[in-house]
Amino acid sequence: MSKKQAAPSSALDRILTLELARVTERAAVAAARLRGHGDEMAADQAAVDAMRRELNRLPIDGTVVIGEGERDEAPMLYIGESVGTKQGAKVDIALDPLEGTTICAKNLPNSLAVIAMAPAGGLLNAPDSYMEKIAIGPGYPAGTVDLDAPIAENMANVAKAKGVKISEITACVLDRPRHARLIEDIRATGAAIRLIGDGDVAGVIHTTDPEETGIDLYAGIGGAPEGVLAAAALRCIGGQMQGRLVITREEQVERAHRMGISDIKRKYTLEEMACEDVLFAATGVTDGNFLQGVRFGRSHITTHTVVMRSSTGTVRYIKAQHTQIEKFHLD
Repeated sequence: MSKKQAAPSSALDRILTLELARVTERAAVAAARLRGHGDEMAADQAAVDAMRRELNRLPIDGTVVIGEGERDEAPMLYIGESVGTKQGAKVDIALDPLEGTTICAKNLPNSLAVIAMAPAGGLLNAPDSYMEKIAIGPGYPAGTVDLDAPIAENMANVAKAKGVKISEITACVLDRPRHARLIEDIRATGAAIRLIGDGDVAGVIHTTDPEETGIDLYAGIGGAPEGVLAAAALRCIGGQMQGRLVITREEQVERAHRMGISDIKRKYTLEEMACEDVLFAATGVTDGNFLQGVRFGRSHITTHTVVMRSSTGTVRYIKAQHTQIEKFHLD
């Protein structure tokens, strides 16, 4: 039984929703100062430092279950790290201080600072491996997509449920050699494809508003940590998602077992990856389909953030103008 299956016992304080916005704002601004500079590591480290500082100010007893890697791989925000003041609720935290490091370094669309929080046991403690994923937005009958079904069947089911021809459906896929067959199979159905270079958390979230983003379905293999973050967002905003770990090396098997995952071939549902009272926040680093990037003015900084809560279904977009610029400087 995975760690996630321990049922959380209480809802989170709603004030934490807005506190998470401050956490992602700080990380996004730190990363945005280095966007377009071509240095992925520097941008990522700046976001990590800023996010960690803000997390440690929160009145929580938090454990990072999805982070920058294991302790020997990441000096900060590693899996298992304790964060917060220890004066509040016990919570699980999944985070990506800079989703799309390459995107940020090249100043391309859809780089984000992302975090999710749930009561302890509420988020799948996934290893830093790959995950096969399929996701759609809200408004479809249960079971419209299935990870074990051929992609052509999934595309046809989405088109039928949406009431359109399959040629009017667009799938989002990471542009990777491993997806050559998947891309071929999707195009064979007559559907369109939106290829993205990085940022599959944003790719999944884009399925929730196809009229704005033009994306109906997400499919393919990406990072397992990003899969849990995307699942947290879908739990709040609505949709369907399934995932299965892609583990090929013995050390990955051992790591999964240490994290409480006994069946590495298990197909996870959305609710098994993120359950109970889930909070999610993302701030744009670069301009994207649903969030604007950080703007640096002469006397202020502007950020654009989305914050969500699953228990209420509330989705808030916050466009904030920060005039106290010094608050973004590291102590």
